[in-house]
Amino acid sequence: MTLRFDGKIAIVTGGGSGIGAAISRQLSGEGAEVVVADLNPEAAEGIVDEIRAKGGRARHFTVDVADAGAVEQLVGFALSECGGLNLAVNNAGIEGVRKPTGDYPLDNWERVIDVNLTGTFHCMKYEIAAMLGRGGGAIVNVTSILASVGLPTASAYTAAKHGVVGLTKSAAIEYARMGIRINTVGPGWIETPLLSEYAELAKTRRLEALQPMGRRGTPEEVAALACFLLSDEASFITGSYHLVDGAYTAH
Repeated sequence: MTLRFDGKIAIVTGGGSGIGAAISRQLSGEGAEVVVADLNPEAAEGIVDEIRAKGGRARHFTVDVADAGAVEQLVGFALSECGGLNLAVNNAGIEGVRKPTGDYPLDNWERVIDVNLTGTFHCMKYEIAAMLGRGGGAIVNVTSILASVGLPTASAYTAAKHGVVGLTKSAAIEYARMGIRINTVGPGWIETPLLSEYAELAKTRRLEALQPMGRRGTPEEVAALACFLLSDEASFITGSYHLVDGAYTAH
């Protein structure tokens, strides 16, 4: 594997499991020092230990991205402890309850929006400021296929993910001439802990039947695209929304 990120410093939120963990591993394997940020400190520490055992450089940081002050501290940690910030993957997210829109609990709506949409804004706000101080960088926001299609009983999650795509596009235009590229990746049905929410559906293999490729994706397949978008190979790509869904949304 080439060291595309040698000497780079990266933050990955939601880095303690699933897609975030796979991205953290690949960034480290390609030379980056990674701040694995997660609400679950044990999960983040586990990924850091795994990376270090393979000779990589990583640190963990406990953060709730819905808390702007905590996110500011996270970015400050990367600056003070690692020496800067070049790359960021804003992946932290929650699904929320499954209820029709008319019955959706207000407190759950607010929490899903706070984490998935406002949390991404918090991250970008402080990451961009840090990157401008170093002459630029690259950001990938992890959204979902539900940033382009709907899903019954998932109104909060769907609204938040649509919002992240709009946020990404606006910020990408703002900073295109300042050396910061910002893109978003939309995973489909990927084998992650979040998919456990659909365990009954998965057991019936209905998920596989919905996939033109006949299978679910892996976190590593999403990580491969995210890391490409962070790399200099994607130097003319910004403001884009890229699906990793096995043609699910092509129906």
